[in-house]
Amino acid sequence: MTNNKQDIIDRFTSKGVFPHQMAFTLLIPLRNIFLSPKKLIKRMNLAPSHQVLEIGPGPGYFSLQVAKFLTQGKIVLADIQQEMLDYAKKRLGKSNISNTEYYLCNGEKLDFSDESFDRIFMVTVIGEVENKGAYIREFYRLLRADGILSISELAGDPDKMTPQELMALTAKAGFVLGEMFGNQRNYTINFIKTKLL
Repeated sequence: MTNNKQDIIDRFTSKGVFPHQMAFTLLIPLRNIFLSPKKLIKRMNLAPSHQVLEIGPGPGYFSLQVAKFLTQGKIVLADIQQEMLDYAKKRLGKSNISNTEYYLCNGEKLDFSDESFDRIFMVTVIGEVENKGAYIREFYRLLRADGILSISELAGDPDKMTPQELMALTAKAGFVLGEMFGNQRNYTINFIKTKLL
């Protein structure tokens, strides 16, 4: 990836991986109108002891409040851009958040043990993932039985997937549809890893 100003602007306004140089735009409080961290925590039905994986946290807009909520649990922030992880680590560190880990992804496999997490979530990220099917299968492997994969998509994201596309994608990996919040423009859908019979 280059640091050319025009290239950054092009990546910011089109499909593909969000440029880390524009991470500050992801911290604008106006985002709360569409989805606040507090609302997302409620939608995911988090418990304070949960082990949580956030995919594509950017500068940690949702991560900070989720980490504060997890008083006996922890959150792992996973991103393919080290710069985003550095930004999030610095931001959470200023709030003395210590129940976090940071993991640099390779875009294909996640190096965690089976059934490591109670919740996996991503906000406006899945559309940027190149090999969506492989990642969704990884999420299934990483979730505990009855764990939730929570995917939120918001209006204005050029990579936004429709609820129907997500339902088809997750069903192939074995997930079942849980709850859906919001509307076609701004939504959160929870997919459940069912226990094997």
